[in-house]
Amino acid sequence: DGSSITVATVFDLMMANYGLDRGFGGDHVARSYDDDVPFTPAWAERITGVKRDAIITVAREFATNAEKTKGRSMVILGAGINHWYHMDMAYRGIINLLVFCGAIGQSGGGWSHYVGQEKLRPQTGWQPLAFALDWSKPPRHMNSTSFFYAHTDQWRYETLTAAEILSPTAPEGDWGQSFIDYNVRAERMGWLPSAPQLKQNPLEIAAKARAAGLEPKDYVVQGLKSGALELSCRDPDDPANWPRNMFVWRSNLLGSSGKGHEYFLKHLLGTTHGVMGKDLGPEGAVRNQEVAWHETAPQGKLDLLVTLDFRMSTTCVYSDIVLPTATWYEKNDLNTSDMHPFIHPLSAAV
Repeated sequence: DGSSITVATVFDLMMANYGLDRGFGGDHVARSYDDDVPFTPAWAERITGVKRDAIITVAREFATNAEKTKGRSMVILGAGINHWYHMDMAYRGIINLLVFCGAIGQSGGGWSHYVGQEKLRPQTGWQPLAFALDWSKPPRHMNSTSFFYAHTDQWRYETLTAAEILSPTAPEGDWGQSFIDYNVRAERMGWLPSAPQLKQNPLEIAAKARAAGLEPKDYVVQGLKSGALELSCRDPDDPANWPRNMFVWRSNLLGSSGKGHEYFLKHLLGTTHGVMGKDLGPEGAVRNQEVAWHETAPQGKLDLLVTLDFRMSTTCVYSDIVLPTATWYEKNDLNTSDMHPFIHPLSAAV
């Protein structure tokens, strides 16, 4: 009909997103590696401290290898990236790099992911039973990192502050608090699931709310505002907030799974340990604002540790009770991995 439209390839749009000057001009586009605009080596050097020459060298070597081998350049990634909040952007950068180099789908090249994004396929059917989804949904589970960081008292020894690892692009603000403070703030404001939630026994709250003629939620809000109810996370060393019983399965908590083994032994179990450093109290460096500080840290919070395992793991060695179970080759069962999409049926061999 004589009309005209403007079209662009996906590659054109991607280059525009990266801010490369391709002859169209503009104020925020890069004409060389040394331009201090987003995504150039010079820009990355200013933020990361990695020299631009090193960035250029690695990029050229990676791309040259892919060109000469028809895509056999590989990136292996996983938990190292998953630990960061903006990990999705790092993923996009890596994926784009591999697409540019023609490495996707090539034997010996592409993307190899290990740990961090695990998904148990049968979990979809198991979750409704395990977490009573017919009663309440969606479930909010507390992350184990926050739980054990608090209850093994590793926060009492923490000398690093958020300000020391802050991104240079972060906005101005109060970044000088401790990690346990930020964790508690997130729990207090409902961003981060926390357990136990309250210092008071939750089994008694409904009855007390009924006696006060209030809905449980209104009773809790009123209690938190008045101080009659307290959040457990604000005083992890109060005996009322300790974990007392712990059941471990599918994990070697006191071996390879837990981070800070000696602190687990000292504060959670109260047994022989190898913690040599002093906490922040004797060092005169206590700066927590959100959590209560006890001059003497508790040792031995757990009353009972039960482990279910088919081998004598490190956790079993420290447990009060060890419940044995059959290995994969001693029973008919279904086995699944969190790194593969298939389910493996097993039959007893002995």
